Amino acid sequence: MFHIGIIEKCKQNNRKAQLQLYNQYCDGMYIVAMRFLNNPNDAEDVVQEAFIKAFTKLNQYKAEVTFGAWLKRIVVNKSIDFLKSKKQRMVELEDVHLKVIDANVDDKWFVDDATTLEDVKGAINKLPDKYKYVVVLYLIEGYDHREISEIMNISEVSSRTQLSRGKSKLKELLTRKGYGTGYKENV
Repeated sequence: MFHIGIIEKCKQNNRKAQLQLYNQYCDGMYIVAMRFLNNPNDAEDVVQEAFIKAFTKLNQYKAEVTFGAWLKRIVVNKSIDFLKSKKQRMVELEDVHLKVIDANVDDKWFVDDATTLEDVKGAINKLPDKYKYVVVLYLIEGYDHREISEIMNISEVSSRTQLSRGKSKLKELLTRKGYGTGYKENV
């Protein structure tokens, strides 16, 4: 297989193979980092650090998942570590489709049709960090609770709880106020 040969060469510190793997994944990993960070330079730094870690820890890659998925987890972890160390705000999301309803959970709620992507971005950015990270990882990045628990170093129960609370807060933030009265409309 194409990747296996390149990865084996990378394990032997073949610089051409490392550059080839880097060129194949750098743009996608940059996009992932930008979903978390507020600065393109910081995202570039995190991606560079992620590749350095990936190349130094390549012997730990067991091909149980694709190389891209393994690398993405490193980028996400590095992004979260960077945010924790700098206490920076999460960046507004790019124009992506948000799955607001989790079909596995019976908390069915819908966002008003008049709600814009900018409204959703703003609401997510207003969430407390512990909710924001889980909401982004689950709804945007598509991780499940087991993966989130590993990434965030929390239990799966905490991941579910933080997602539930984050979605409740998100719903509250997205509920439109009626006619400037301050009372929420019953939609």
